[in-house]
Amino acid sequence: MEHDALPLRGRVAIVTGAGGGLGRTHALYLAGKGARVVVNDLALAAAEQVASEIAENGGEALAIAASVTDEAAIGELVRRTQDQWERIDILVNNAGILRDKSFAKMSIDDFRLVVDVHLTGAAICCKAVWDMMRARQYGRIVMTTSSSGLWGNFGQANYGAAKMALVGLMQTLAIEGEKYGIRVNSLAPTAATQMTHGVLADASLELLDPALVSPGLLALVGEDAPTRAILCAGAGHFARAEVTLSEGRHFGGGTDAGERLVANWADVSDRDGAIVPAYGFTQAERELASAGSGLPALAVAR
Repeated sequence: MEHDALPLRGRVAIVTGAGGGLGRTHALYLAGKGARVVVNDLALAAAEQVASEIAENGGEALAIAASVTDEAAIGELVRRTQDQWERIDILVNNAGILRDKSFAKMSIDDFRLVVDVHLTGAAICCKAVWDMMRARQYGRIVMTTSSSGLWGNFGQANYGAAKMALVGLMQTLAIEGEKYGIRVNSLAPTAATQMTHGVLADASLELLDPALVSPGLLALVGEDAPTRAILCAGAGHFARAEVTLSEGRHFGGGTDAGERLVANWADVSDRDGAIVPAYGFTQAERELASAGSGLPALAVAR
Protein backbone atom coordinates (compact mmCIF):
# COMPACT_ATOMS: atom_id res chain seq x y z
CA MET A 1 0.00 0.00 0.00
CA GLU A 2 1.34 3.42 -0.95
CA HIS A 3 1.33 6.13 1.66
CA ASP A 4 1.07 9.85 0.95
CA ALA A 5 4.34 11.38 2.13
CA LEU A 6 2.49 14.61 2.99
CA PRO A 7 -1.00 13.57 4.13
CA LEU A 8 -1.56 16.91 5.89
CA ARG A 9 -0.51 19.07 2.96
CA GLY A 10 -2.51 22.32 2.93
CA ARG A 11 -3.77 21.92 6.50
CA VAL A 12 -3.11 24.52 9.20
CA ALA A 13 -2.48 23.28 12.73
CA ILE A 14 -2.18 25.03 16.09
CA VAL A 15 -0.14 23.25 18.76
CA THR A 16 -0.21 24.77 22.23
CA GLY A 17 2.71 24.43 24.62
CA ALA A 18 4.93 23.62 21.64
CA GLY A 19 8.13 25.35 22.74
CA GLY A 20 9.61 22.12 24.06
CA GLY A 21 8.97 18.54 25.04
CA LEU A 22 5.99 16.77 23.56
CA GLY A 23 4.54 19.94 22.01
CA ARG A 24 7.76 20.49 20.09
CA THR A 25 7.76 16.96 18.66
CA HIS A 26 4.07 17.34 17.80
CA ALA A 27 4.78 20.55 15.88
CA LEU A 28 7.76 19.04 14.05
CA TYR A 29 5.80 15.90 13.21
CA LEU A 30 2.77 17.72 11.82
CA ALA A 31 5.01 20.01 9.79
CA GLY A 32 6.85 16.97 8.47
CA LYS A 33 3.52 15.62 7.23
CA GLY A 34 2.82 18.80 5.31
CA ALA A 35 0.87 20.97 7.77
CA ARG A 36 1.60 24.63 8.31
CA VAL A 37 2.01 24.96 12.07
CA VAL A 38 1.36 27.67 14.63
CA VAL A 39 3.87 27.03 17.40
CA ASN A 40 2.39 28.40 20.60
CA ASP A 41 4.19 28.70 23.91
CA LEU A 42 4.39 31.03 26.89
CA ALA A 43 8.01 31.77 25.93
CA LEU A 44 8.34 33.41 22.52
CA ALA A 45 12.02 32.46 22.20
CA ALA A 46 11.19 28.77 22.66
CA ALA A 47 8.36 28.97 20.12
CA GLU A 48 10.62 30.77 17.63
CA GLN A 49 13.29 28.09 18.00
CA VAL A 50 10.80 25.35 17.10
CA ALA A 51 9.43 27.42 14.22
CA SER A 52 13.00 27.85 12.95
CA GLU A 53 13.54 24.08 13.09
CA ILE A 54 10.41 23.60 10.99
CA ALA A 55 11.55 26.20 8.46
CA GLU A 56 15.01 24.63 8.25
CA ASN A 57 13.34 21.36 7.33
CA GLY A 58 11.37 23.03 4.53
CA GLY A 59 8.13 23.59 6.42
CA GLU A 60 6.08 26.66 7.29
CA ALA A 61 5.55 27.81 10.86
CA LEU A 62 4.42 30.81 12.84
CA ALA A 63 5.61 31.35 16.42
CA ILE A 64 3.13 33.05 18.76
CA ALA A 65 3.51 33.53 22.50
CA ALA A 66 0.27 33.33 24.50
CA SER A 67 -1.10 31.73 27.62
CA VAL A 68 -3.94 29.31 26.91
CA THR A 69 -5.72 30.74 29.95
CA ASP A 70 -5.79 34.23 28.38
CA GLU A 71 -8.91 34.41 26.21
CA ALA A 72 -7.90 37.66 24.55
CA ALA A 73 -4.39 36.40 23.73
CA ILE A 74 -5.74 33.19 22.23
CA GLY A 75 -8.24 35.21 20.23
CA GLU A 76 -5.36 37.26 18.84
CA LEU A 77 -3.43 34.05 18.05
CA VAL A 78 -6.40 32.81 16.03
CA ARG A 79 -6.74 36.16 14.21
CA ARG A 80 -3.04 36.15 13.31
CA THR A 81 -3.32 32.60 12.02
CA GLN A 82 -6.28 33.52 9.85
CA ASP A 83 -4.45 36.57 8.53
CA GLN A 84 -1.43 34.41 7.69
CA TRP A 85 -3.09 31.32 6.23
CA GLU A 86 -6.85 32.02 6.06
CA ARG A 87 -7.86 28.82 7.80
CA ILE A 88 -7.43 26.61 10.86
CA ASP A 89 -7.96 22.89 10.40
CA ILE A 90 -6.29 21.29 13.42
CA LEU A 91 -5.98 22.20 17.09
CA VAL A 92 -3.77 20.17 19.40
CA ASN A 93 -4.37 21.14 23.04
CA ASN A 94 -1.01 20.19 24.52
CA ALA A 95 -0.17 22.98 27.00
CA GLY A 96 -0.01 21.90 30.61
CA ILE A 97 1.68 22.15 33.99
CA LEU A 98 2.21 19.97 37.05
CA ARG A 99 1.85 20.85 40.73
CA ASP A 100 2.22 17.37 42.23
CA LYS A 101 1.52 16.76 45.91
CA SER A 102 -0.56 14.31 47.88
CA PHE A 103 -4.11 15.58 48.25
CA ALA A 104 -3.55 16.10 52.00
CA LYS A 105 -0.73 18.54 51.24
CA MET A 106 -2.15 20.12 48.09
CA SER A 107 -3.49 23.66 48.27
CA ILE A 108 -6.75 24.53 46.54
CA ASP A 109 -4.81 27.24 44.70
CA ASP A 110 -2.60 24.56 43.12
CA PHE A 111 -5.68 22.50 42.32
CA ARG A 112 -7.35 25.46 40.60
CA LEU A 113 -4.19 26.41 38.70
CA VAL A 114 -3.72 22.97 37.14
CA VAL A 115 -7.41 22.67 36.21
CA ASP A 116 -7.34 26.20 34.77
CA VAL A 117 -4.38 25.50 32.47
CA HIS A 118 -5.34 22.03 31.29
CA LEU A 119 -9.13 22.16 31.19
CA THR A 120 -10.13 25.81 30.93
CA GLY A 121 -7.16 26.50 28.65
CA ALA A 122 -8.28 23.76 26.26
CA ALA A 123 -11.85 25.05 26.37
CA ILE A 124 -10.67 28.59 25.54
CA CYS A 125 -8.67 27.33 22.57
CA CYS A 126 -11.53 25.14 21.32
CA LYS A 127 -13.98 28.03 21.63
CA ALA A 128 -11.64 30.30 19.68
CA VAL A 129 -11.62 27.98 16.64
CA TRP A 130 -15.06 26.40 16.97
CA ASP A 131 -17.14 28.81 14.89
CA MET A 132 -14.75 28.84 11.95
CA MET A 133 -14.51 25.05 11.97
CA ARG A 134 -18.30 24.83 11.96
CA ALA A 135 -18.53 27.36 9.13
CA ARG A 136 -15.99 25.43 7.03
CA GLN A 137 -17.57 22.07 7.92
CA TYR A 138 -14.18 20.71 8.89
CA GLY A 139 -12.11 20.47 12.04
CA ARG A 140 -9.80 18.16 13.96
CA ILE A 141 -9.27 18.74 17.68
CA VAL A 142 -7.04 16.73 20.01
CA MET A 143 -7.21 16.90 23.79
CA THR A 144 -4.22 15.71 25.81
CA THR A 145 -5.51 13.42 28.51
CA SER A 146 -3.41 11.13 30.72
CA SER A 147 -3.29 7.77 32.42
CA SER A 148 -3.40 9.84 35.61
CA GLY A 149 -6.88 10.98 34.67
CA LEU A 150 -8.07 7.68 33.24
CA TRP A 151 -6.87 5.52 36.13
CA GLY A 152 -5.35 7.81 38.78
CA ASN A 153 -1.85 8.40 40.13
CA PHE A 154 -0.65 9.18 43.64
CA GLY A 155 0.07 12.87 44.12
CA GLN A 156 -1.84 14.01 41.04
CA ALA A 157 -5.40 14.70 42.19
CA ASN A 158 -5.42 18.09 40.44
CA TYR A 159 -3.76 16.83 37.26
CA GLY A 160 -5.85 13.66 37.12
CA ALA A 161 -9.10 15.56 37.64
CA ALA A 162 -8.24 17.99 34.84
CA LYS A 163 -7.14 15.23 32.47
CA MET A 164 -10.31 13.17 32.95
CA ALA A 165 -12.38 16.33 32.56
CA LEU A 166 -10.79 16.77 29.13
CA VAL A 167 -12.24 13.39 28.14
CA GLY A 168 -15.68 14.70 29.09
CA LEU A 169 -15.07 17.84 27.04
CA MET A 170 -14.02 15.66 24.11
CA GLN A 171 -17.14 13.49 24.36
CA THR A 172 -19.54 16.43 24.20
CA LEU A 173 -17.68 18.47 21.58
CA ALA A 174 -17.50 15.37 19.37
CA ILE A 175 -21.27 14.96 19.59
CA GLU A 176 -21.95 18.66 18.96
CA GLY A 177 -19.39 18.89 16.18
CA GLU A 178 -20.32 15.72 14.31
CA LYS A 179 -22.72 17.25 11.79
CA TYR A 180 -20.20 20.04 11.08
CA GLY A 181 -17.37 17.67 10.16
CA ILE A 182 -15.52 18.36 13.42
CA ARG A 183 -13.87 15.30 14.93
CA VAL A 184 -12.57 15.45 18.48
CA ASN A 185 -10.22 12.90 20.04
CA SER A 186 -7.85 12.51 22.98
CA LEU A 187 -4.21 11.48 23.22
CA ALA A 188 -2.86 9.95 26.44
CA PRO A 189 0.94 10.16 26.07
CA THR A 190 3.75 8.66 28.06
CA ALA A 191 6.88 10.63 27.28
CA ALA A 192 10.11 11.84 28.80
CA THR A 193 9.53 15.56 29.28
CA GLN A 194 10.13 18.12 32.01
CA MET A 195 6.75 17.06 33.40
CA THR A 196 7.75 13.40 33.79
CA HIS A 197 11.31 13.75 35.10
CA GLY A 198 11.22 12.76 38.74
CA VAL A 199 8.05 10.75 38.15
CA LEU A 200 9.53 7.93 36.04
CA ALA A 201 12.84 6.08 36.44
CA ASP A 202 15.78 7.29 34.33
CA ALA A 203 16.01 3.96 32.49
CA SER A 204 12.37 4.26 31.47
CA LEU A 205 12.75 7.87 30.40
CA GLU A 206 15.42 6.85 27.86
CA LEU A 207 12.86 4.68 26.08
CA LEU A 208 10.10 7.28 26.18
CA ASP A 209 11.24 9.70 23.50
CA PRO A 210 8.38 12.18 22.90
CA ALA A 211 8.94 11.77 19.16
CA LEU A 212 7.60 8.21 19.50
CA VAL A 213 4.23 9.59 20.69
CA SER A 214 3.64 12.21 18.01
CA PRO A 215 2.89 9.78 15.14
CA GLY A 216 -0.34 9.02 16.99
CA LEU A 217 -1.56 12.42 15.91
CA LEU A 218 -1.83 11.35 12.28
CA ALA A 219 -4.57 8.88 13.16
CA LEU A 220 -6.42 11.52 15.17
CA VAL A 221 -6.23 14.51 12.80
CA GLY A 222 -6.12 12.99 9.32
CA GLU A 223 -8.88 12.88 6.72
CA ASP A 224 -10.17 9.55 8.01
CA ALA A 225 -9.82 10.39 11.71
CA PRO A 226 -12.27 8.80 14.13
CA THR A 227 -14.09 10.87 16.71
CA ARG A 228 -14.30 10.32 20.47
CA ALA A 229 -11.25 8.06 20.45
CA ILE A 230 -8.80 7.93 23.36
CA LEU A 231 -5.39 6.89 22.02
CA CYS A 232 -2.69 5.86 24.50
CA ALA A 233 0.85 6.24 23.16
CA GLY A 234 4.36 5.77 24.48
CA ALA A 235 7.68 4.18 23.46
CA GLY A 236 6.25 3.51 19.99
CA HIS A 237 3.32 1.51 21.41
CA PHE A 238 -0.30 2.50 20.72
CA ALA A 239 -3.50 1.31 22.41
CA ARG A 240 -7.11 2.43 22.82
CA ALA A 241 -8.83 3.29 26.09
CA GLU A 242 -12.61 3.49 26.38
CA VAL A 243 -15.19 4.54 28.95
CA THR A 244 -17.57 1.57 29.05
CA LEU A 245 -20.90 0.74 30.68
CA SER A 246 -21.57 -2.72 32.10
CA GLU A 247 -24.84 -4.52 31.41
CA GLY A 248 -25.72 -4.28 35.08
CA ARG A 249 -28.68 -5.66 37.04
CA HIS A 250 -32.09 -4.20 37.90
CA PHE A 251 -33.07 -4.29 41.58
CA GLY A 252 -35.95 -1.81 41.56
CA GLY A 253 -37.01 -0.12 44.75
CA GLY A 254 -37.63 -1.47 48.20
CA THR A 255 -35.82 -1.01 51.46
CA ASP A 256 -33.39 -3.83 50.66
CA ALA A 257 -32.28 -2.54 47.21
CA GLY A 258 -28.93 -1.43 48.63
CA GLU A 259 -28.35 -4.79 50.28
CA ARG A 260 -29.20 -6.63 47.05
CA LEU A 261 -26.77 -4.40 45.17
CA VAL A 262 -24.02 -5.26 47.66
CA ALA A 263 -24.80 -8.98 47.42
CA ASN A 264 -24.71 -8.88 43.61
CA TRP A 265 -21.78 -6.49 43.17
CA ALA A 266 -19.84 -8.97 41.04
CA ASP A 267 -22.77 -9.32 38.60
CA VAL A 268 -23.18 -5.53 38.36
CA SER A 269 -19.45 -5.23 37.66
CA ASP A 270 -19.27 -8.06 35.11
CA ARG A 271 -17.73 -6.69 31.89
CA ASP A 272 -19.39 -9.26 29.63
CA GLY A 273 -21.86 -7.34 27.50
CA ALA A 274 -20.28 -3.98 28.35
CA ILE A 275 -20.77 -1.25 25.73
CA VAL A 276 -19.25 2.07 24.76
CA PRO A 277 -22.25 4.43 24.96
CA ALA A 278 -22.88 6.64 21.94
CA TYR A 279 -23.92 9.49 24.25
CA GLY A 280 -24.54 10.13 27.94
CA PHE A 281 -28.27 9.44 27.94
CA THR A 282 -27.54 5.83 26.96
CA GLN A 283 -27.25 5.14 30.68
CA ALA A 284 -30.72 6.53 31.38
CA GLU A 285 -32.20 4.72 28.39
CA ARG A 286 -30.82 1.41 29.63
CA GLU A 287 -32.06 2.05 33.16
CA LEU A 288 -35.58 2.93 31.97
CA ALA A 289 -35.69 -0.12 29.70
CA SER A 290 -34.58 -2.34 32.58
CA ALA A 291 -37.35 -0.87 34.72
CA GLY A 292 -39.85 -1.77 31.99
CA SER A 293 -41.04 1.79 31.63
CA GLY A 294 -42.09 1.43 28.00
CA LEU A 295 -41.06 5.06 27.51
CA PRO A 296 -39.40 6.09 24.23
CA ALA A 297 -35.65 6.54 24.09
CA LEU A 298 -34.43 9.90 25.28
CA ALA A 299 -33.56 12.29 22.47
CA VAL A 300 -30.24 14.10 22.47
CA ALA A 301 -30.37 17.68 21.23
CA ARG A 302 -28.04 18.12 18.26
